[in-house]
Amino acid sequence: MYPLKLKGEGDYLKQRQALLEAEIALRDQSERVAELRRQLPSGGPVEDYVFREGSANLNVTDPSSFCDVQLSELFEPGKDQLILIHLMFHPESESPCVMCSMWADGYNAIAPHIRERANFVMVAKAEIGKLRQWSKQRGWDNIRLLSSHDNSFNSDFHVEDADGDQMPGISIFTRQADGQIHHTYTGQAGLGDEIGRGIDFMSPVWNLFDLLPQGREDWFPGHDYMKA
Repeated sequence: MYPLKLKGEGDYLKQRQALLEAEIALRDQSERVAELRRQLPSGGPVEDYVFREGSANLNVTDPSSFCDVQLSELFEPGKDQLILIHLMFHPESESPCVMCSMWADGYNAIAPHIRERANFVMVAKAEIGKLRQWSKQRGWDNIRLLSSHDNSFNSDFHVEDADGDQMPGISIFTRQADGQIHHTYTGQAGLGDEIGRGIDFMSPVWNLFDLLPQGREDWFPGHDYMKA
């Protein structure tokens, strides 16, 4: 549709052409991986976990406004797919992982688009009041926020270890015709190795840095420069 016209000459143009071929191969591999995900059979029915949540208005802080909500209740009419973000926020921490906060900043911006075709929520182990307080500071007013503080959801989906340490990730659930909720996919930062870049694709920050001549180097996000 829009064929790339390479700019440059000499060695630059030659190497840029080689890079283009690698980029096309990467795109094709990404498409193959996405197809494999879509072909996954159902992971089986899951427990109808009970979470805690509050008002969509983050200015509402009265604990009496918090309520229980079941996993099955996260599915809106006509929407049988759920994208669930695992936010790395330990119950005893004052703030989430800075990397997860950076990801969530992006989710908040695109959440209205996602909800056009799928249900979208973010779950943290932190108590709901603490999660909402941090989310208000950060401006996450487009994300449905849930606390798994009082259930085994995080450990069951391997985003919490035996010591209670939290990990980031993403899980996909579907609602079957009979109303039963099934798990279809979970992705984590680790991919069976120590590199820890298994969910980098969920943030455009890393992809943009990878375009730079110096790459991403050892940069790491922080909370201090983001003031909601």
